Amino acid sequence: MSRLQIAWPRWASWVWAGHPLEEWIRAAAITLVLLLILAVVKRVIGARLARFAPQTETQVDDFVVEILDRTRWLLVALPVVYLGSLALGLSPKEDRVVRSAAVLALLVQLALWGLVALDFWLARYRRRRDDAASATMITAFSYLGKVVLWSVVFLLALDNLGIDVTALLTGLGVGGIAVALAVQRILGDILASLSIVMDKPFVVGESITVGDVTGTVERIGIKTTHLRSVGGEQVILPNGDLLQSRIRNWARMTERRVVLAFTLDPSTPAGVVAEIPAAVRSFVEAQTEVRFDRAHFKGFGGLGLDFEAVYWILRTDYGAFMDRQQAVGLALLRWLEERGAVLASSSRVLPEEPATSSPSDP
Repeated sequence: MSRLQIAWPRWASWVWAGHPLEEWIRAAAITLVLLLILAVVKRVIGARLARFAPQTETQVDDFVVEILDRTRWLLVALPVVYLGSLALGLSPKEDRVVRSAAVLALLVQLALWGLVALDFWLARYRRRRDDAASATMITAFSYLGKVVLWSVVFLLALDNLGIDVTALLTGLGVGGIAVALAVQRILGDILASLSIVMDKPFVVGESITVGDVTGTVERIGIKTTHLRSVGGEQVILPNGDLLQSRIRNWARMTERRVVLAFTLDPSTPAGVVAEIPAAVRSFVEAQTEVRFDRAHFKGFGGLGLDFEAVYWILRTDYGAFMDRQQAVGLALLRWLEERGAVLASSSRVLPEEPATSSPSDP
């Protein structure tokens, strides 16, 4: 079958910009038809999906709607114009210029679609695991994913422009060593942030103590971590310093240990001394959400008769911790007063954590 020929009028053979007018008409027709098809697809399919997506349980239609929404006409038009220009019979130089522009536009559009896919995946992961640890990890992976995506697009764009990417990467590798030495501390903090995200010694929202600083984690950044201290001020700590410090994570306690130590006057009768362990046990067990461990006459100290009792408060909030140890202490004081026993020194309540580690509720 012979190829269909179009009988062009004489004026169509006029030459403009080095090409006959009929070639320009053919290229424009191809471009307009392709753009019209894309416009119909985006408008019709996009409108229907946008209307029905909220009513369906599947998330595929939501993803397609977001893809269409992130499609930029200018970035799509350049590849379409290149397809239309194939009818012009461009010279190698002209073809290279138009093709490079089309490829660059397509790479940027693919990067935008890649960001949609990344955000879509991270949103699904966030819905499945709605906790502070996942939020921290999602933030880090979102940042790293975007950096990697745009880096790949940048390298592909350079390669499309005829730049030797291999030589560039080699040069960057050599120069990167010098830069790494110059910014060693910054890189250390960045690597430390990755370690924090992966190992999760703490996450956003947890209360921690680092050295003499106690506060709630507000943000884990690439270089620093922000704490809101118990005094109200914001404390910013380098991530590298955090990993080199001993971190106390109060949010991950399951119970609080209390050591009740007190000393009675040496003149206390032996009968009263013998009754004290059982009395302390009864005071502890009278409290709710408390587990008794032990109570003993410990021995003869420099000031008198030493006693030690240990019990656990089965709640982690600081208010419950203080309420119960106060109740036990008051009950013990009343019992001793009724029997005429005298304390040789002030009672001491020693929580498992050092008293100086937190000025208030951690």
